[in-house]
Amino acid sequence: MKPAKLREMSMEELRAEELTLSDELFRLRFRKATGQLEKFSKIDSVRKDIARVKTILSEKMREGHGRA
Repeated sequence: MKPAKLREMSMEELRAEELTLSDELFRLRFRKATGQLEKFSKIDSVRKDIARVKTILSEKMREGHGRA
């Protein structure tokens, strides 16, 4: 996911996206543990997307666009 697209989202949308990505990461790790995951790189890309969302959230918090 592109950072520019994330910056257009509201705080609530970013939090929802973070939950969605965290759930997806859990499912990918579960599939890896059971031997059903073919593309292990998908785990890395989801982790990076979560990091991007968290970074944008913290930027918006510092700017005063939301509260914790």
